Amino acid sequence: MATQHRALFISHGGGPLPLLGDPQHAQMVSCLQTIAKQISKPSAIITVSAHWESHSASVTSGAMPTLIYDYGGFPPESYTIQYPCSGSPKLANDITTKLKSAGITVTEDPNRGFDHGLFVPLKIMYPEADIPCVQLSLLSSLNPESHIRLGEALRDLNDPSILLIGSGFSFHNMRAFFTPETTKMKAANNAFQQWLIATCTSRELSENERCDRLTNWDKAPFSRYCHPREEHLLPLHVCYGFAGSACTQAFELEILNKETSMFLWD
Repeated sequence: MATQHRALFISHGGGPLPLLGDPQHAQMVSCLQTIAKQISKPSAIITVSAHWESHSASVTSGAMPTLIYDYGGFPPESYTIQYPCSGSPKLANDITTKLKSAGITVTEDPNRGFDHGLFVPLKIMYPEADIPCVQLSLLSSLNPESHIRLGEALRDLNDPSILLIGSGFSFHNMRAFFTPETTKMKAANNAFQQWLIATCTSRELSENERCDRLTNWDKAPFSRYCHPREEHLLPLHVCYGFAGSACTQAFELEILNKETSMFLWD
Protein backbone atom coordinates (compact mmCIF):
# COMPACT_ATOMS: atom_id res chain seq x y z
CA MET A 1 0.00 0.00 0.00
CA ALA A 2 1.44 3.38 -0.97
CA THR A 3 1.98 5.92 1.77
CA GLN A 4 1.69 9.69 1.69
CA HIS A 5 4.91 9.86 3.70
CA ARG A 6 7.85 8.05 2.13
CA ALA A 7 10.75 7.09 4.36
CA LEU A 8 13.83 4.90 4.22
CA PHE A 9 16.02 3.80 7.12
CA ILE A 10 19.52 2.96 5.94
CA SER A 11 22.36 1.09 7.59
CA HIS A 12 25.07 3.27 6.10
CA GLY A 13 28.18 1.20 6.77
CA GLY A 14 31.64 2.23 7.86
CA GLY A 15 32.69 5.74 6.85
CA PRO A 16 33.59 5.99 3.15
CA LEU A 17 34.18 2.24 2.71
CA PRO A 18 31.01 1.65 0.64
CA LEU A 19 32.43 4.03 -1.99
CA LEU A 20 35.87 2.41 -2.02
CA GLY A 21 34.90 -1.03 -3.30
CA ASP A 22 35.14 -2.68 0.11
CA PRO A 23 33.78 -6.25 -0.23
CA GLN A 24 32.20 -6.15 3.23
CA HIS A 25 29.91 -3.41 1.93
CA ALA A 26 28.94 -5.09 -1.35
CA GLN A 27 25.50 -6.13 -0.09
CA MET A 28 24.82 -2.62 1.17
CA VAL A 29 25.74 -1.04 -2.16
CA SER A 30 23.58 -3.53 -4.05
CA CYS A 31 20.64 -3.00 -1.69
CA LEU A 32 20.73 0.78 -2.01
CA GLN A 33 20.99 0.60 -5.79
CA THR A 34 18.01 -1.75 -5.88
CA ILE A 35 15.92 0.55 -3.69
CA ALA A 36 16.79 3.59 -5.83
CA LYS A 37 15.56 1.77 -8.94
CA GLN A 38 12.44 0.49 -7.19
CA ILE A 39 11.06 3.77 -5.82
CA SER A 40 10.02 6.83 -7.77
CA LYS A 41 12.71 9.50 -7.82
CA PRO A 42 12.10 12.03 -5.05
CA SER A 43 11.83 15.75 -5.68
CA ALA A 44 13.85 16.43 -2.52
CA ILE A 45 15.49 14.44 0.26
CA ILE A 46 15.54 15.14 3.98
CA THR A 47 18.30 13.17 5.71
CA VAL A 48 18.54 12.56 9.43
CA SER A 49 22.10 11.36 10.00
CA ALA A 50 23.53 9.64 13.07
CA HIS A 51 26.52 11.95 12.72
CA TRP A 52 24.86 15.23 13.62
CA GLU A 53 23.44 15.95 17.05
CA SER A 54 22.38 19.28 18.51
CA HIS A 55 20.68 20.39 21.72
CA SER A 56 17.58 21.38 19.77
CA ALA A 57 16.65 20.46 16.22
CA SER A 58 18.76 22.10 13.54
CA VAL A 59 18.34 22.02 9.77
CA THR A 60 20.79 22.88 7.00
CA SER A 61 19.59 25.92 5.09
CA GLY A 62 22.50 26.70 2.77
CA ALA A 63 21.96 26.70 -1.00
CA MET A 64 25.09 24.62 -1.69
CA PRO A 65 26.42 22.92 1.45
CA THR A 66 29.97 21.61 1.41
CA LEU A 67 30.86 18.04 2.41
CA ILE A 68 32.12 17.18 5.88
CA TYR A 69 34.65 14.33 5.83
CA ASP A 70 33.82 13.32 9.37
CA TYR A 71 35.97 10.20 9.54
CA GLY A 72 39.64 9.41 9.99
CA GLY A 73 42.26 6.83 9.05
CA PHE A 74 41.06 6.12 5.53
CA PRO A 75 42.92 6.34 2.18
CA PRO A 76 43.55 9.82 0.69
CA GLU A 77 40.79 9.42 -1.91
CA SER A 78 38.30 9.31 0.98
CA TYR A 79 38.85 13.03 1.47
CA THR A 80 38.31 14.10 -2.12
CA ILE A 81 34.91 12.44 -2.63
CA GLN A 82 32.49 14.84 -4.29
CA TYR A 83 28.71 14.94 -4.12
CA PRO A 84 27.65 18.36 -5.45
CA CYS A 85 23.94 18.23 -4.71
CA SER A 86 22.25 21.50 -3.89
CA GLY A 87 20.62 22.40 -0.64
CA SER A 88 17.09 23.75 -0.43
CA PRO A 89 16.60 26.90 1.64
CA LYS A 90 12.87 26.74 0.89
CA LEU A 91 12.49 23.18 2.17
CA ALA A 92 14.59 24.07 5.21
CA ASN A 93 12.21 26.93 5.92
CA ASP A 94 9.19 24.67 5.44
CA ILE A 95 10.68 22.16 7.90
CA THR A 96 11.37 24.93 10.40
CA THR A 97 7.79 26.17 10.11
CA LYS A 98 6.29 22.70 10.61
CA LEU A 99 8.49 21.87 13.60
CA LYS A 100 7.75 25.20 15.28
CA SER A 101 4.03 24.66 14.70
CA ALA A 102 4.39 21.37 16.58
CA GLY A 103 6.06 23.14 19.49
CA ILE A 104 9.55 21.86 18.64
CA THR A 105 12.46 24.28 19.01
CA VAL A 106 14.43 24.44 15.75
CA THR A 107 17.08 26.63 14.15
CA GLU A 108 18.31 26.93 10.58
CA ASP A 109 22.05 26.55 9.98
CA PRO A 110 23.22 28.13 6.70
CA ASN A 111 26.85 27.05 7.25
CA ARG A 112 26.52 23.39 8.19
CA GLY A 113 27.67 20.97 5.48
CA PHE A 114 26.57 17.43 4.64
CA ASP A 115 28.27 14.63 6.58
CA HIS A 116 28.98 11.12 5.33
CA GLY A 117 25.65 9.88 6.63
CA LEU A 118 24.19 11.81 3.71
CA PHE A 119 26.73 11.81 0.91
CA VAL A 120 27.88 8.18 1.11
CA PRO A 121 24.46 6.49 0.64
CA LEU A 122 23.19 9.16 -1.75
CA LYS A 123 26.23 8.88 -3.98
CA ILE A 124 25.32 5.20 -4.32
CA MET A 125 21.60 5.74 -4.82
CA TYR A 126 21.60 8.93 -6.88
CA PRO A 127 25.12 9.43 -8.29
CA GLU A 128 23.98 12.31 -10.51
CA ALA A 129 23.59 14.45 -7.36
CA ASP A 130 20.60 16.17 -8.97
CA ILE A 131 18.15 16.02 -6.04
CA PRO A 132 18.07 18.93 -3.56
CA CYS A 133 18.89 17.80 -0.03
CA VAL A 134 18.61 19.12 3.49
CA GLN A 135 19.92 17.52 6.65
CA LEU A 136 18.10 17.51 9.98
CA SER A 137 19.96 16.90 13.22
CA LEU A 138 19.30 14.39 15.92
CA LEU A 139 18.58 15.74 19.39
CA SER A 140 21.48 15.34 21.79
CA SER A 141 19.02 14.13 24.44
CA LEU A 142 18.77 10.88 22.42
CA ASN A 143 15.20 10.56 23.68
CA PRO A 144 13.34 8.02 21.50
CA GLU A 145 9.90 9.61 21.94
CA SER A 146 11.25 13.05 20.98
CA HIS A 147 12.62 11.62 17.73
CA ILE A 148 9.32 9.97 16.89
CA ARG A 149 7.67 13.36 17.46
CA LEU A 150 10.18 14.97 15.09
CA GLY A 151 9.02 12.63 12.35
CA GLU A 152 5.37 13.18 13.18
CA ALA A 153 5.80 16.95 12.87
CA LEU A 154 7.30 16.52 9.40
CA ARG A 155 4.11 14.79 8.21
CA ASP A 156 2.60 18.23 7.75
CA LEU A 157 4.91 18.78 4.78
CA ASN A 158 2.31 16.56 3.09
CA ASP A 159 4.34 16.06 -0.09
CA PRO A 160 4.62 12.45 -1.31
CA SER A 161 7.46 13.39 -3.65
CA ILE A 162 9.77 14.09 -0.67
CA LEU A 163 11.82 11.19 0.70
CA LEU A 164 12.90 11.15 4.34
CA ILE A 165 16.07 9.13 4.87
CA GLY A 166 17.15 8.02 8.32
CA SER A 167 20.84 7.29 7.94
CA GLY A 168 22.18 5.19 10.79
CA PHE A 169 23.00 1.55 11.39
CA SER A 170 20.79 -1.20 12.80
CA PHE A 171 23.88 -2.63 14.55
CA HIS A 172 26.47 -0.23 15.91
CA ASN A 173 28.88 -1.64 18.46
CA MET A 174 32.29 -0.33 17.42
CA ARG A 175 34.20 -2.72 19.67
CA ALA A 176 32.33 -5.70 18.21
CA PHE A 177 33.29 -4.66 14.67
CA PHE A 178 36.94 -5.14 15.59
CA THR A 179 36.60 -8.23 17.80
CA PRO A 180 36.63 -11.82 16.48
CA GLU A 181 33.00 -12.91 16.51
CA THR A 182 31.91 -15.64 18.90
CA THR A 183 28.77 -17.77 18.71
CA LYS A 184 27.32 -15.73 21.57
CA MET A 185 28.00 -12.41 19.80
CA LYS A 186 26.41 -13.69 16.60
CA ALA A 187 23.32 -14.87 18.49
CA ALA A 188 22.98 -11.48 20.21
CA ASN A 189 23.27 -9.66 16.88
CA ASN A 190 20.61 -11.93 15.37
CA ALA A 191 18.20 -11.65 18.29
CA PHE A 192 18.12 -7.87 18.17
CA GLN A 193 17.82 -7.73 14.39
CA GLN A 194 14.87 -10.12 14.43
CA TRP A 195 13.19 -8.05 17.14
CA LEU A 196 13.74 -4.88 15.12
CA ILE A 197 12.43 -6.43 11.91
CA ALA A 198 9.33 -7.76 13.68
CA THR A 199 8.74 -4.36 15.26
CA CYS A 200 8.92 -2.52 11.95
CA THR A 201 7.07 -5.03 9.77
CA SER A 202 4.41 -6.77 11.86
CA ARG A 203 0.84 -5.98 10.80
CA GLU A 204 -0.37 -7.64 14.00
CA LEU A 205 0.94 -4.77 16.10
CA SER A 206 -1.23 -1.72 16.61
CA GLU A 207 0.56 1.57 16.00
CA ASN A 208 0.42 2.25 19.73
CA GLU A 209 2.18 -1.06 20.33
CA ARG A 210 4.75 -0.40 17.60
CA CYS A 211 5.42 3.07 18.98
CA ASP A 212 5.78 1.65 22.50
CA ARG A 213 8.29 -0.96 21.34
CA LEU A 214 10.39 1.66 19.57
CA THR A 215 10.16 4.05 22.51
CA ASN A 216 11.34 1.27 24.83
CA TRP A 217 13.79 -0.24 22.35
CA ASP A 218 16.37 -0.74 25.10
CA LYS A 219 14.18 -3.50 26.53
CA ALA A 220 14.69 -5.54 23.35
CA PRO A 221 17.01 -8.56 23.53
CA PHE A 222 20.68 -7.55 23.58
CA SER A 223 19.77 -3.95 22.82
CA ARG A 224 22.77 -2.42 24.56
CA TYR A 225 25.16 -4.91 23.02
CA CYS A 226 23.96 -3.87 19.57
CA HIS A 227 23.70 -0.17 20.48
CA PRO A 228 25.89 0.85 23.43
CA ARG A 229 24.87 4.38 22.40
CA GLU A 230 21.70 4.86 20.36
CA GLU A 231 22.57 7.62 17.91
CA HIS A 232 22.72 5.14 15.00
CA LEU A 233 19.28 3.72 15.81
CA LEU A 234 17.32 6.94 16.36
CA PRO A 235 17.11 7.95 12.68
CA LEU A 236 14.75 4.96 12.46
CA HIS A 237 12.48 6.56 15.05
CA VAL A 238 12.22 9.72 12.95
CA CYS A 239 11.33 7.59 9.90
CA TYR A 240 8.64 5.77 11.85
CA GLY A 241 7.21 9.01 13.22
CA PHE A 242 7.03 10.36 9.67
CA ALA A 243 5.42 7.27 8.14
CA GLY A 244 3.27 6.25 11.11
CA SER A 245 2.80 2.63 10.07
CA ALA A 246 4.50 -0.69 9.52
CA CYS A 247 7.13 -0.47 6.81
CA THR A 248 6.28 -1.77 3.36
CA GLN A 249 9.56 -3.63 2.93
CA ALA A 250 12.45 -4.82 5.10
CA PHE A 251 15.89 -5.70 3.78
CA GLU A 252 18.21 -8.09 5.62
CA LEU A 253 21.89 -7.96 4.73
CA GLU A 254 25.43 -8.27 6.05
CA ILE A 255 27.68 -5.27 6.53
CA LEU A 256 31.13 -5.66 8.09
CA ASN A 257 30.21 -9.28 8.85
CA LYS A 258 27.23 -8.24 10.99
CA GLU A 259 23.54 -8.86 10.43
CA THR A 260 21.91 -5.54 9.60
CA SER A 261 18.64 -4.28 8.21
CA MET A 262 17.07 -1.45 6.27
CA PHE A 263 13.40 -0.43 6.16
CA LEU A 264 11.35 1.21 3.43
CA TRP A 265 7.99 2.97 3.67
CA ASP A 266 6.81 3.58 0.10
